[in-house]
Amino acid sequence: MIKLYNTFTRRKEEFKPIIDGKVGIYVCGPTVYGMPHLGHAKSYINFDTIIRYFKFCGFKVKYVQNITDVGHLVGDGDSGEDKIAKQAKIEQLDAYEIAYKYECEYFKYMDKLNVLRPSISCRATGFIMEMIETVKDIINKGFGYVTKEGNVYFDVRKYSKYGQLSNRKLDQAVSGERIEIADDKRNPEDFALWKKTDANALMQWPSPWGNGCPGWHLECTTLGKKFLGDKFDIHGGGIDNIFPHHECECAQADIVNGHLPMNYFMHNGLVTVNGTKMGKSLGNFITLPDLFKKYDPMVVRFFILQFHYRSSVDFSDDGLKLAEKQLNKIKETVNAVRLLTNTVANEINNKELKQIYDAFVDAMNEDFNTPVAMVEFNNLIKFAAKELNNKNTENLNEINALIKIMEEVFGLDFGEVKQKEESLVPAEIEKLAKLRWEAKQNKNWQEADELREKIKNLGYVINDKKDGYTIEKI
Repeated sequence: MIKLYNTFTRRKEEFKPIIDGKVGIYVCGPTVYGMPHLGHAKSYINFDTIIRYFKFCGFKVKYVQNITDVGHLVGDGDSGEDKIAKQAKIEQLDAYEIAYKYECEYFKYMDKLNVLRPSISCRATGFIMEMIETVKDIINKGFGYVTKEGNVYFDVRKYSKYGQLSNRKLDQAVSGERIEIADDKRNPEDFALWKKTDANALMQWPSPWGNGCPGWHLECTTLGKKFLGDKFDIHGGGIDNIFPHHECECAQADIVNGHLPMNYFMHNGLVTVNGTKMGKSLGNFITLPDLFKKYDPMVVRFFILQFHYRSSVDFSDDGLKLAEKQLNKIKETVNAVRLLTNTVANEINNKELKQIYDAFVDAMNEDFNTPVAMVEFNNLIKFAAKELNNKNTENLNEINALIKIMEEVFGLDFGEVKQKEESLVPAEIEKLAKLRWEAKQNKNWQEADELREKIKNLGYVINDKKDGYTIEKI
């Protein structure tokens, strides 16, 4: 039984699909005006892992994600400049070029993170006519109004349930908290359904209210209904979007459908960098291209999975370096297992392995608790290392089966199996190394140091260990 945290109720609930064996999920996609960053990595790894686990449990998943390529204004409010249009001026490209450029970059870096592509990825600009019909419907039902300036707003004071998701009272629900409030609204808290654009704007469309573009919140309401129907299982997104974005979505969708379309609303936590909220203005904004110059994408994914999806993740070099070290050790053990077996068992019979598997499933069933599930994965790797050290190959097929399951659910990739390179150390070097070891045993340090230097000059290095040494080519 899968339990998940529902933002509507502020508690964990048993997941009950609308249709047995199927999951319909809508997750807010990126606004494509810049390179993908750490926030994208966390959000989409979180939901990717959730979707992977649903699939592991046998569900057929329909995953819809939008691409916001118009209508998202600077400051997330109803006044100001479109983020994509602003970036277009900076780069001296047109808005469509900017949107397509950064949409491609988004998917490129999600692929590197092993994030599965959505079942449906839809650009907002591809569904303008459907959004216009949504606005018409809201106006006809008495919840939208047109201003003389050609803007259309949702009349929040007519919708008594506004605040049901964010738990905000009406006097707290003021749009434009970070920017100037549009002066043609009836009420400050009203939000835009349709915005009039400048006459020379590239992204504008004809409508009954004049040329313009849809409000930011409108696309998710429209696209969710188009691809998942007027009732679907899960809506997901970042906790920073609970208000205003998702609150406004709920209001629109409730009016259009006659009820809220999603049964569960799930939100993932935010990203901080060295304990401080990430932001361009703070100078700690980290893009994925920059991050991947220092760390392999699988290290980043492995690091994120050690935090619960609803928790904040604090990125630091210390944390990532530790994750890198841990992942490399895991990969060594996995590689050693797969060198000895290329098959996986059909069932788990070993008692200790079965306990690990059951605990892993219990953790994921409990609101997709990846930190606890990761503990069980580490227990599996420790068990594998112990079996390898004891040269016990009896359980390797079952170990490999469990590794494969967890690798798939976590979305990790341990790479191809690599054969250990046999070091062809010349006999002369072997002889010198043996003489050096004997000198060390006899505490003849000067002779030992001289032999080490001689070996080094011949292109080899000695690595001392507790019970002997290894020889490597420089």
